[in-house]
Amino acid sequence: MMTNPLTSKRPQSLGVHQGRLSSCPTAHNSVCSQSEDPEHYTEPFAPGLRSKQELMRRLKSALAACEEAEIITATDDYLHAECHASMLGLVDDLELLWSAEEGVCHVRSASRLGIPDFGRNRTRVEKLRMLLEGWGFCE
Repeated sequence: MMTNPLTSKRPQSLGVHQGRLSSCPTAHNSVCSQSEDPEHYTEPFAPGLRSKQELMRRLKSALAACEEAEIITATDDYLHAECHASMLGLVDDLELLWSAEEGVCHVRSASRLGIPDFGRNRTRVEKLRMLLEGWGFCE
């Protein structure tokens, strides 16, 4: 896998800040379930009748099985994975945050470069959603 020096450094904005994931940049290269901007908004994952532990375990399994994703941080309530585009060496950050108050798992997927991603991050989130639905998760 090629390493791109422009995308190899992790953004300092990653992680949870006052119970929220970072907002999306203005460029069309990210989606987030906590975004108030309709262009960047995507639905959070709702576990339906399943538990938070089951949902987070399934998300970890799905990402571990994905060749392009590398799990960087995993706790009971938060997961961060780097998703690599093999040909160009580009890296996207995928974050998942369980909200006990809302009973959902928030998701954020963002490119590290400020260029349009041609829907790559939204597609990644929707593929995860389809996997979860196939396993009986998500409402």
